[in-house]
Amino acid sequence: MKRTIIDELIKWKDSKRRKPLLMTGVRQCGKTHAVKEFGEQFFENTCYVNFEANEKYKAIFEYDFDVKRILREIEQLEQVKIEAGKTLVIFDEIQEAPRAITALKYFCENIRELHVACACSLLGVALKQENISFPVGKVNRMQMYPMNFSEFLMACGEEKYLEIFNEWSVDRVVPELYSKPFERLLKEYLIVGGMPEAVSEYIDSKDFSAVGEIQDEILSDYADDFSKHAPVSEIEKIRLIWDSVPKQLAKENNKFVFSHVKAGKRAHELEASLQWLKNSGLIHMLELVDNAEVPLAAYANASYFKVYMSDVGLLCRRLGLSHKNVLEENWSMSFKGAITENYVLNELISLGKEPYFWRSGNTAELDFLFEEEGKVFPVEVKAATNTQAKSFKQFCIKYHPFKGYKMSMKNIALNDCEGTSTVSLPLYLIWDMDKITKGLEIDD
Repeated sequence: MKRTIIDELIKWKDSKRRKPLLMTGVRQCGKTHAVKEFGEQFFENTCYVNFEANEKYKAIFEYDFDVKRILREIEQLEQVKIEAGKTLVIFDEIQEAPRAITALKYFCENIRELHVACACSLLGVALKQENISFPVGKVNRMQMYPMNFSEFLMACGEEKYLEIFNEWSVDRVVPELYSKPFERLLKEYLIVGGMPEAVSEYIDSKDFSAVGEIQDEILSDYADDFSKHAPVSEIEKIRLIWDSVPKQLAKENNKFVFSHVKAGKRAHELEASLQWLKNSGLIHMLELVDNAEVPLAAYANASYFKVYMSDVGLLCRRLGLSHKNVLEENWSMSFKGAITENYVLNELISLGKEPYFWRSGNTAELDFLFEEEGKVFPVEVKAATNTQAKSFKQFCIKYHPFKGYKMSMKNIALNDCEGTSTVSLPLYLIWDMDKITKGLEIDD
């Protein structure tokens, strides 16, 4: 299955600024497969070292940080020739070997011409817990996520839709020839999600029940990670928060409330556990801004936030929705809104956006907004075709953004809202939002 992160890896390979790479991401999102495939395609050979599967490699880094010695011993153990420019060295699950992380500094300083790519889960967790001397300024970072909708389309053999819409414009409606299959594929994606093993099973069998079994296994593995990697004092609290996330998302006002995790629990008792889930990549935290001026980060309120899951398919599974629920024309609106919102957030993040949400007292709330090129862009999300949005209008009146988005199942269109160029964008075309609106130039 093709992953778009391969394109980023190619850029890293050819960059004049290249340093050892740290690729992070939630467990089982496809990091190892991606770097191995990259190595097979673009290098004469690869040297693969997995610190979790075989602890013997840790000992190589215990003596000193002489990279020539380290590489010589790895060559002997793996029976492989490591040559700069020809070999990709892969350190997998490097968070299990803290000194190997520190050693990346010396790979950068002493043998920078060698391509070193590290895949790591739970790195944020490890950095908090272990006494790791992190090589600040000596590594390149790359974040990987579960498969987004466009990657799902490619995996399902539906690349034709990506090619057709590559040159689409905002002034052309989507005919039923394309909209109907797109809508069907989107519903399938909401059920299956973007975990590669679940996607692969669906491609092979088209059996949603089999997909559900795999999702249950992944969720069980995540729960096991709580016990293996979290501080003992936090394990139960992490489980409580993890169980609370889908329930709170399904509420109409889905601001995360600590007291809803467990009666009597206060924020200061649960904040560390919530941060553990964020550091592991299992959740996204969306912060409030009440003043939508640039830079948005300066106005973010870290104490008022919403929590979303990193994979929409796992969210559906945890909500107990069957594939029949989602495939129905009129399925539960309470769940539909939460799932759609989570899907949109994940798509925006996969496009490199950094979303927040906006509130104006108790009178208005905008689902998302993000900043690019010194401009703020509002996003309103609707699960169906009704795009009436008082909050979006109120935001436009107050801040006069150049461009905004209403994302729904309504067809593509360009309208005006209080002087704001407002793109009605079908949910199945978020992956193409930048190209579709490229003709709308920002007037400075």
